[in-house]
Amino acid sequence: MKPLRTWPFAAAIAATALLIFLLGIGKSNAAAPEEQICDIAADSALGLEDYPTAIALHRILLHAHPDNALAHYHLGFAYGMTGRSSEEIQEYRKAVSLGLREWDLFLDLGLAYLDQRDYPKGVKALETSVLLGPEHPETHFNLAIAYEKAGQLPDAMKEIIASLRMAPANLDARNTQAIICAELGDLRCAHDEWTLLTQIAPDYAPARTNLAILTGSALKPLSSIHNLVEIPQLVESASWSKP
Repeated sequence: MKPLRTWPFAAAIAATALLIFLLGIGKSNAAAPEEQICDIAADSALGLEDYPTAIALHRILLHAHPDNALAHYHLGFAYGMTGRSSEEIQEYRKAVSLGLREWDLFLDLGLAYLDQRDYPKGVKALETSVLLGPEHPETHFNLAIAYEKAGQLPDAMKEIIASLRMAPANLDARNTQAIICAELGDLRCAHDEWTLLTQIAPDYAPARTNLAILTGSALKPLSSIHNLVEIPQLVESASWSKP
């Protein structure tokens, strides 16, 4: 599941040190996509969540260096944080076309597609994210979300289980597993998981709401449970949607 978007500020500091070194030897244009560096002030603004400034500074950098894949990625991230999803995707795709292959780039690209409800493209990008970063539980979690949205429920279950093996305390992942169980027709699995979640995390609203729907309506069609994840508060709990 995608966490709320935050910029790794420590990475920005490390990039600053690398930038100073590379500028000193004059080789910044020769770096491979994975070794490229970005602008100090632009990444600092990103780390401080000053997205308008980050956008402006990254655009200045890219005007001078349009082949900087990392800067395109960072600009896309800033666009995404300001709700400009089409521009976000466009910048991510530029980064990919320039050769940048990082698991978090494909994670953000996949999530941007999910926000636009383009589930086939979201699945494809998130499958690449899992391929590049299989050790990260969020790659498996978000791919499970994409598979569930695309109706590929057995694949969704496989990925949510992989995510939970790495991060068993993730309440959102456990809630998602229960939703997938319900959609697969295994109401006992869904009931038991939501019941347990209400016991170990009484303040976790999605489990209480879903359990109420299930028990008040084993009775009602499963589409009621599926539609529940479209309610904004539960979409947020699933964390793939941008604020």
